[in-house]
Amino acid sequence: MKVVTHQKRLSDGRIRCDTCAHHCLIDEGEVGQCGVRENREGMLVSLVYGRVAASHVDPVEKKPFFHFMPGARAFSLATVGCNFRCRHCQNASISQMPVDQGRLAGQYLAPEAAVQAAVAQHCRIIAYTYTEPAVYWDYARDIAKVAQDAGLANLFVTNGFWSSQGLKGMLPLMDGANVDLKAFSDETYRNYFGARLKPVLETITAMRAAGVWVEVTTLVIPGLNDSDEELQAIAQFLVSVDCEMPWHVSRFYPAYRLMDREATSTERLHRARQIGLAAGLKYVYVGNLDDENGLSTFCAECGQPVITRLGFQVKESRLVDSTCPNCHCDIPGVWASR
Repeated sequence: MKVVTHQKRLSDGRIRCDTCAHHCLIDEGEVGQCGVRENREGMLVSLVYGRVAASHVDPVEKKPFFHFMPGARAFSLATVGCNFRCRHCQNASISQMPVDQGRLAGQYLAPEAAVQAAVAQHCRIIAYTYTEPAVYWDYARDIAKVAQDAGLANLFVTNGFWSSQGLKGMLPLMDGANVDLKAFSDETYRNYFGARLKPVLETITAMRAAGVWVEVTTLVIPGLNDSDEELQAIAQFLVSVDCEMPWHVSRFYPAYRLMDREATSTERLHRARQIGLAAGLKYVYVGNLDDENGLSTFCAECGQPVITRLGFQVKESRLVDSTCPNCHCDIPGVWASR
């Protein structure tokens, strides 16, 4: 058990968890919405600190990050639990385990051991991914400190539903984040994901303002968030934050409790990409689709390819000191090796 950082004991015996934007009020012996933080004898404790339920070495492109150390290996890990209830969750077997199965799985891995494992497997990045890193905030924080001291980068793949306290405490350790912007409707967020839209938008804005490298992913779901109007609204918001922030529009496949919809069509994904580019975003990619054109990075000034990709692999990088070899325009991102 680990006492968590962001909590406030109330006069009625409940504890308010202030790590994510739910700010759950938790009675004695109960857990918050994430299912992994319990009010135990007047203290809020993490039930998953150090309990790794999934760990793999992935290419950073799989997270996805296309403008962060292309081709680098990322030691990726997660505990069980999530503060969302997405009907289409791709990792429900671990993210929803505490709720659906009433159990917690995982093997203990100390923060120092996690960094040692990353170094031993020639990884320059640690990625907090698969489930929602906010629910294992204290564990991620402790790993990130050791990783930063060892010269590794820390990347967070997140739904963005963080409290201001939780985000402020992690920002100094956060090199990059891929934020899932699932829709641009608060009603959709409430009905399909069990959350709200506004805190996610605030997180994206705050991360970029703090200098964190941010990429955004939207899973394009037929009949839910795939209208031209909603995709335009997402793109316009991203432009208002930073037009150089990459946007990944990814293909939906039926999963978990959203099995009544077809996979996103190729045409719809290409349409989403064109909407993003027309709105003023300079880098828009398609995901979950074998499309070299939609996966490659083109110079926003001259249109020449600077990085071509095949799936999650870098096929060729033509970057010269982070610039286009044709027109010498800077390509935004984090390109330097560590």
